[in-house]
Amino acid sequence: MKLVIQIPCYNEEQWLPATVAELPRALRGVDEVEFLVVDDGSTDRTADVAAELGVEHVVRVPVNQGLARAFSTGLDKALRLGADIIVNTDADNQYDAACIQQLVDPILRGEADMVVGDRAPSTLAHFSPIKKLLQAIGSAIVRGVSGTNVPDVTSGFRAFSREAALRMNVVSDFTYTLETIIQAGKKQLSVAHVAVGVNADMRPSRLFTRTFTYLTKSLSTIVRIYALYEPLRFFSAIGLALLLAGSALGARFLYFYLTTGGEGHIQSLILVAVLLLAGFQTVLIGMVADLLGSSRRLLEDTLLRVRRLELGETENGQRENGQRENGQRENDQREKEQRAGR
Repeated sequence: MKLVIQIPCYNEEQWLPATVAELPRALRGVDEVEFLVVDDGSTDRTADVAAELGVEHVVRVPVNQGLARAFSTGLDKALRLGADIIVNTDADNQYDAACIQQLVDPILRGEADMVVGDRAPSTLAHFSPIKKLLQAIGSAIVRGVSGTNVPDVTSGFRAFSREAALRMNVVSDFTYTLETIIQAGKKQLSVAHVAVGVNADMRPSRLFTRTFTYLTKSLSTIVRIYALYEPLRFFSAIGLALLLAGSALGARFLYFYLTTGGEGHIQSLILVAVLLLAGFQTVLIGMVADLLGSSRRLLEDTLLRVRRLELGETENGQRENGQRENGQRENDQREKEQRAGR
């Protein structure tokens, strides 16, 4: 059982040493623990510092592409390294590394494919009241959209089984936290959460500079991912709202037409026609998008198979390379025994 702890980084040379120093080198139920740093176009010595700290694997991205891309790059690299479990943590030592055992235990027991660390945001002293409120509202929305029960959806401290990592297809450029939970829920992966500790805040968040920016980007991410996985529901809800509004105005116009002749209400009739037409077209868009969603699911299945082929795995997750290596070792052992018998 191999565990890879990945750390997406951008100009983290100042904080990376403290983070790496706290990471465990041995865990119960795990045979190997390796570290992976993804240097997302840093302009400082982040990659060099990682190497000096003894990090086994350092991936350098020439240009800063954002946290979501760095996370995806790390997942891909960890899979190629043969990771059975992948833990993602932040480079600013925000999370208590001693809780990594708690993160991986549900996966080791076969109870979860993905485990999210719950920081209990409502109790964090460095979170402002407005941020706590937004965290609670955002988490409730994501739980409803994804069908999961994760209380802290923005936590980046999380663990993935190999199967879950293979199935993740992050398309957002902003953050992976919301998208991966929604994807996991829609793909019928088992998602769990455990309470984790946090360390003192070392620096302000670099993901966003203003709460409003974070709010708008997060909402757009939620809407886009939900529309991607539930297009018929999403567009039908909008279309039905437009149709109901048009029908209500139409009934109002009909009332005035029957009682007063409808004079002075021609504008309402025009608005009725626009709303009904827009609603009908929106429902049609939902139907077309749902049909395209079937093609998307086929493409995701194809991508999963391609990934397995690239990684030398069979459909049931067994690694063909490992089987060939085991077979080769058995053949070598038999040859040695035959030579010894001669």
